[in-house]
Amino acid sequence: MEMVQQALLAPFVEFAFMRRALLGTFLICVSACPVGVFLMLRRMSLAGDAMAHAILPGAAAGFALFGLELVPMTLGGLIAGGVVALGAGAVSRFTILREDAAMAAFYLISLAAGVVMVSARGSGLDLLHILFGTVLALDDQALALIGLIAAVTSTTVLLLWRGLVAECLDPLYLRSVSKLGPALHFAFLVLLVLNLIAGFQALGTLLCVGLMILPAAAARFWADRAASLCLTAIAFGLAASLAGLLLSYHAALPSGPAIILSAGSLYLGSLLLGPRGLRLSLHASPRRRAI
Repeated sequence: MEMVQQALLAPFVEFAFMRRALLGTFLICVSACPVGVFLMLRRMSLAGDAMAHAILPGAAAGFALFGLELVPMTLGGLIAGGVVALGAGAVSRFTILREDAAMAAFYLISLAAGVVMVSARGSGLDLLHILFGTVLALDDQALALIGLIAAVTSTTVLLLWRGLVAECLDPLYLRSVSKLGPALHFAFLVLLVLNLIAGFQALGTLLCVGLMILPAAAARFWADRAASLCLTAIAFGLAASLAGLLLSYHAALPSGPAIILSAGSLYLGSLLLGPRGLRLSLHASPRRRAI
């Protein structure tokens, strides 16, 4: 029992930076995992990854002007994410290019521009910090920002729950009975960018989408209703955060990648063992499988 306590509790009891990292990742999971569920239901999971890369030039601009300061980098990332989201939407609406292709083009340009800007202004260590994050270095200011985004996201999701679910599952029906479809879509994009900004503080631009998508994808193998999916995804995200931080501490691994690898392990385990995973496919009749 003492060995279990030493393995599971001692890192968080003894070190304040571990407690901060755990609190920060827990807040991110409560906020970002439901957004990941809506992304998955919209079949926009890769769009989340594209948007995560899109915030890089804004964060890099804030870094170039003010250094590793939270507020300028956050505002820069927020502006860059909004520009890419609106730009991709405008291109898809006024040209023959689809939104996924437009977003891919924007995110590739943004990623390259951000890397060049950080490399020109700082060192390789600064670039690694922005790309992969420093979850073990979260301070009070970063935790306050993450907590604020979590509160705004949770409140917005609860207030707009029915509309967000309808807009995900049947947007054409929603547009036929209400004029709120475009407003809901825009609100969802704002939530997406906000949660990517929160994840960026801890996991960097390359990994921040991991805690958004992997728990949501894993939850899909266990639940089939929107509310159950969100709750299951949050539970998986919390478990991955705890396991990743412990793995990072005991095995001396980078904390951000350890958290995402833990989330990936939960996804693979759910794929194999979940009632809606491979077991369902293997036990289904050939006709049902084809459907």
